[in-house]
Amino acid sequence: MSTLRSVLSGAPALATDAALGVVDLVEQMHATIGHRPGPFGSTRRTSAPGLAGVIYGVVRSTTRLVGRGATLGVGAAASLIPARDPDPRLEAFVGVVNGVLGDHLQRSANPLAIQMQLRRDGRPIDAAAATPGEVTAKVLVLVHGLCLTAQSWQRDGHDHGTALARDHGYTPLKLHYNSGLHISENGRALAALLEQLVVRWPVAVDEIAIIGHSMGGLVARSACCYAELAGHAWPRRLRRLVFLGAPHLGAPLERGGRQLDLLLDVSPYSAPFTRLGRARSAGITDLRYGYLRDEDWLGKDRFAGADAGDRPLPMPLPEGVDCYAVAAALGRRRGPVRDRLVGDGLVPVNSALGRGTPPQRALLLPVSHQWIAYETGHLELLGSRAVYARLSRWLGRAPRRSPGVAGPRR
Repeated sequence: MSTLRSVLSGAPALATDAALGVVDLVEQMHATIGHRPGPFGSTRRTSAPGLAGVIYGVVRSTTRLVGRGATLGVGAAASLIPARDPDPRLEAFVGVVNGVLGDHLQRSANPLAIQMQLRRDGRPIDAAAATPGEVTAKVLVLVHGLCLTAQSWQRDGHDHGTALARDHGYTPLKLHYNSGLHISENGRALAALLEQLVVRWPVAVDEIAIIGHSMGGLVARSACCYAELAGHAWPRRLRRLVFLGAPHLGAPLERGGRQLDLLLDVSPYSAPFTRLGRARSAGITDLRYGYLRDEDWLGKDRFAGADAGDRPLPMPLPEGVDCYAVAAALGRRRGPVRDRLVGDGLVPVNSALGRGTPPQRALLLPVSHQWIAYETGHLELLGSRAVYARLSRWLGRAPRRSPGVAGPRR
């Protein structure tokens, strides 16, 4: 389905869900005020009493009826639109919607939900249809971050994948996926997709390299974990794994969002507004501490409870693979230490480089495999020429099967 078709087909259903959510929010506030609880604590009453409750029920039924009609009508019209290449602006919009609400879109079978695919030159690949002259034995997989798309790698007239193909003979493939799903779900799906790729690639694959930006780095690590559990063959061809601003130790903004949920829950008068915060996707809440496996989040309330026990020990990096990490910092190299460590506005430097406290939380990347891009924002990692120079240096050298381990950079 083209991007325009998916937007036209899925938007009415999403708008209906949003309208129903607003009705629920207003009714809960109405019920709370009518019940007159104390300023603190909780109230069990969530529906308005008497005639008001009946009216809210009628509003819901009418909203659903109108929504179904709009979905059918617009969906029929969308089916008449000819297939065409994705519009970059529409695709960017769909990427954001998936990042924020992707798990809901998947559960509700909304056409806006992105289905995972690998792309080459902007189009889904058919590995079996490619000819040996069109591809090489060196495969580069680029995995985008939260709320982004496969097209996000093209930034400021530069594309890391295209440049590495030109300079080092890689065949770049860009993963397109629903970043609102749990990281472990996307990791498992990516592992299976790469196994299919290796089997169907028209030439024997000698080397696989993966570059993951932000959440994409965590998805790549999760894929390595599930590939090992499944006994896949592709990890034996994985030579290099590069992280660009990946929150290995979690993202403070998501932890702040959780604290806001807890604060709003203190009073029954503000508790209804936690619905807005809880609309954020499973992918976003996984970023709190960098959850990579199902067991990291299964059985846990994503929005409530204390932090104790929620932070898992980090999963080791894959053995025999050269792993590298780039962190971005908005501060200058010779600026205050605080500015240099605060990171790129979203991910702190220590999280991006896997520097843990206590030491057992550290990834222990060799010092030579760490680099900080100063005066650089989170998204600027995608188009920075300085970052590309570092990538070219790392991916241009012969891979070492056992890079060794060193302590964190001082």
